[in-house]
Amino acid sequence: MTQETPPRRVNGAPITFEAEAAFLPIVGQLPAGLNGTLYRNGPNPQFPSADAHLFGGDGMLHAFELANGRASYRNRWVRTAHWKAEHQAGRRLFDGFGRPKEGDGAAAGVADEGVANTHVAWHAGRLLALEEAHLPIEIDPVTLATRGPFDFGGGLNGPFTAHPKTDPVTGEMLFFGYGTTGPLSSGMTYGAMDPAGHVTRFDRFEAPYASMVHDFAMTEGHVLFPVLPLSASMARAQRGLPPFAWEPELGARVGVMPRDGRVEDIRWFEGDAGYVFHVMNAWEEQDDKGAHRIVADVMRYDEPPLFPYPDGRPTDPQRSVARLCRWTFDLSAPGNRFEQQPLDDLAGEFPRIDERRAGLPYRHGWYACQREARYGAGNEGLAHYDAVTGHRTLHYLPPGDRVSEPVFVPRAPDAPEGEGWLLATVYRAAECRSDLVVFNAQALVDGPIATVQLSHRVPSGFHGSWLPARG
Repeated sequence: MTQETPPRRVNGAPITFEAEAAFLPIVGQLPAGLNGTLYRNGPNPQFPSADAHLFGGDGMLHAFELANGRASYRNRWVRTAHWKAEHQAGRRLFDGFGRPKEGDGAAAGVADEGVANTHVAWHAGRLLALEEAHLPIEIDPVTLATRGPFDFGGGLNGPFTAHPKTDPVTGEMLFFGYGTTGPLSSGMTYGAMDPAGHVTRFDRFEAPYASMVHDFAMTEGHVLFPVLPLSASMARAQRGLPPFAWEPELGARVGVMPRDGRVEDIRWFEGDAGYVFHVMNAWEEQDDKGAHRIVADVMRYDEPPLFPYPDGRPTDPQRSVARLCRWTFDLSAPGNRFEQQPLDDLAGEFPRIDERRAGLPYRHGWYACQREARYGAGNEGLAHYDAVTGHRTLHYLPPGDRVSEPVFVPRAPDAPEGEGWLLATVYRAAECRSDLVVFNAQALVDGPIATVQLSHRVPSGFHGSWLPARG
């Protein structure tokens, strides 16, 4: 295995190699029932640039295969058309928005397939690398070889979200797209596909304004589209100003649509400005008085990080951290205001649940958290949140170490909610390398029950998924 040189004490920089390791050292013992593969995705630019945005780096997949108490590892870049053109040229050809660099003929005519750097998901027998502005990229689940863009038999036409939702009851995958009528536009799409991968619905609609809509929410009967004031503007971009910028005066809008309804049935609720990259879960409630509510737990920022105000001023680092918040939409009441109730003052991100409760009332949630509520402090621990009692438990890493988004794996398909393991990668700052840690999901305070050790680091990334062993 090739080791990068020189070593870095931060984990934001990309690694420069692809590697395989058949037998990784393990501290502790992997659970006997933990058999499958953890896939992780994140930006890892082939040719880094100081002016590139974090969201624009080439996708790199990392796969940890766990089987019969053993662990192996493989990583591969997602070989998009842009990646292949730059690899052949030996230099950077495109900017952070996928546009050819001025005057570089090697970029001419290269298809824009995106960077596929945000998430990785399994549906209808296919492993898909995802980002929010392009089609999914199909990946070989064993070798991580890139098979290419996949449109599900022509059923997809336009951007596909990095955060599709799979209904645990029906097996349907729900998805959306934004900026669908042109770059930085207010056009959106919504669709669904059955468990076999046939697109059964694909609709278009206009949002109240153009916005970066990173995630959405699903319940048994509804979908929610958060259009929040991280606005998009082509006119602004053409003047050399930020294409995406924080405009709190626009206020927050959340579109609520029945899953069996039409886009014309979307009811737009309004609320105070805030931003949400990620939803924990959403569900429906009805009481004996006939009230019908939708409740969504989200990680809410007062001001978003990574993006400035329209004039280029940065947002406030003290307000650019996310905290768990509960949104409530009363479908049976007049008016269109929704409530926003803080649930905790702990700063964190990357919420996950037991996916068997997606869109349903749930109890157990997890997320990566910080010691200090300040943007840039990094995720230094893991939190387990009990949505019924409001109680949380924590596990913090040694100073300097950083943790990825946690992924929950049930102990068995029919195990009670939350009974299983929590997996995450951890960057070990003192050694400049990474581990895969495995926790009892409801006993974080006990520390990892097993630690799989790598000799190199897995750069800070975004999202991952667990695929149980087949056969």
